[in-house]
Amino acid sequence: MQPATGTKASVIENRTAHVFRATAAAEPIAVTAPYREDRARIGRILDSAGLPVAAARAEQPGTTPAAPALPTDAIAYRGKGFDTCAAPSRAAMDAWKTASPYGAIGIYIGGVNRGCAQPNLTAEWVRTRYSKGWRFFPLYVGPQPSGSAGSCTGACSSIDDPARQGRAAAEDAVAEAAALGLGKGSVLYDNLEQYTPGGTLTTRVLGYLRAWTERLHQLGYRSGAYGNVSCLVADLVDNATKTTLPDVIHFARWNDRAVTTDTALPGTLWAHRQRVHQYAGDRSETYGGVRISVDRNQLDVGTGT
Repeated sequence: MQPATGTKASVIENRTAHVFRATAAAEPIAVTAPYREDRARIGRILDSAGLPVAAARAEQPGTTPAAPALPTDAIAYRGKGFDTCAAPSRAAMDAWKTASPYGAIGIYIGGVNRGCAQPNLTAEWVRTRYSKGWRFFPLYVGPQPSGSAGSCTGACSSIDDPARQGRAAAEDAVAEAAALGLGKGSVLYDNLEQYTPGGTLTTRVLGYLRAWTERLHQLGYRSGAYGNVSCLVADLVDNATKTTLPDVIHFARWNDRAVTTDTALPGTLWAHRQRVHQYAGDRSETYGGVRISVDRNQLDVGTGT
């Protein structure tokens, strides 16, 4: 919930991200209500507050107002970064900028399987953090290879129509990124959690990521993908000549080595400032008196195509 302007009640539904965006009439309040697989229950809650879900309009791609775009170096960084489920407060980010070894933050911009609400994540938050020296790697948690991915608190929405879902996810991610001021040329990372490679799952993942990447390119953005070296990276490397690879790879191997080289990555792939290594996870760290639970990353991402 956050302040809103205007007094006209309305409900808009984004069926790609599985979220209602509602504005109340009696109070200047806007509500963002993700529903994942429980649309009926969330609908009843909104109805009980006088927000008419039955009259909800479909949100069309590109209808969310875009914020003024930041320079493309907003997503370029070489050094240590962290990601955490919900964007920290301004005070926390200021404390960490002064005292921590980190210069980049992974922000979860959207997706049907995004795990946390983001009350702090606004265009103003992004612009101010950028002006204070922070850089970003935007993460989008769309459909997952299976319904039991580790990022979901309940059942995940799964990939079952790869080409359609990949295109839709790319369009939704671009709309969310643009609303935060992350414009064309930015890398958007699709977050794919652990799965057992092979057979149908590999086929679906590769088809989804191909559609994601090709649609992002059409919209002027660069494609990133996050996954474990044992599944996503292995599938991409094994099929490098048969599919459209993402422009940047964000690979997970929790070996506590802050480097962007790995035995799973051939030297010929993602070799030109196109790598992020998540090298540790679920660590609580305190800087400037502020404690945050983070995953640790080493970035080497440039602005080039």
